Amino acid sequence: QVRLVESGGGLVQPGGSLRLSCAASGDIFSIYVMGWYRQAPGKQREWVAAITSGGTTNYIDSVKGRFTISRDNAWNTVNLEMISLEPEDTAVYYCNAILANGDYWGRGTQVTVST
Repeated sequence: QVRLVESGGGLVQPGGSLRLSCAASGDIFSIYVMGWYRQAPGKQREWVAAITSGGTTNYIDSVKGRFTISRDNAWNTVNLEMISLEPEDTAVYYCNAILANGDYWGRGTQVTVST
């Protein structure tokens, strides 16, 4: 079992930057992939970015070139660096971890991009 706790959300103006962090604890050595999802008001949760145990990263097209996912070698922390933020990036961002016995979620952190 894995526990995930997100941090780093907040209010930022368009064009600004934020760094989200996800602290993982528990059976972290069984993690295959970690990623970030987001859910905007009135919309379904969508996948944003992921990083594998081998370090391969993938991103949804709308954030390519603006968001960067990274992790430490021990899966203790996964970060999401976000630059050039747009109002459309406003959402609750959730950390996700995939293990052999299923996937786990954090409670989310709010990101609001607004003037």
